[in-house]
Amino acid sequence: MELQDLQKKIIQNAERYGHKFSIKIDKEFCILKLIEEIGELAEAILTYEKKSRPEKLTSNKNSKSQIAKELADILGMTIVTANNFDIDLEEALNEKWINKKETS
Repeated sequence: MELQDLQKKIIQNAERYGHKFSIKIDKEFCILKLIEEIGELAEAILTYEKKSRPEKLTSNKNSKSQIAKELADILGMTIVTANNFDIDLEEALNEKWINKKETS
C-alpha cells in the first residue's frame, strides 16, 4: 500500500472516531493524543523489558504485540497530526530521511 493511500485511510478512520465520540480532531487533540500514545509505548516497552510492576508482566509475545500496537498508534497519530498541519508527510520523509543531504 502506498503512503498516500495509507494516509487517506487513517485520516478517514480518525474522522469517524471524532464523529462517533463528538471529538474535534484539531491540532491540540492531535499533539496531546500523540503524547499519550508515546507514554503507552513507554509502558509497553517497560513491560516487555520486565521493568514494570509484577501484576503488569506478561509473556514476551504479548508484550511485543503491545509494542507493535502502540507503534501503530503513534504512526497513525503522526499522520493525522501532519494532516491537521497541512503537511505532506511523504515529502517531509523524503527530505528528512530518504534524500537527506549531509551537513557539515
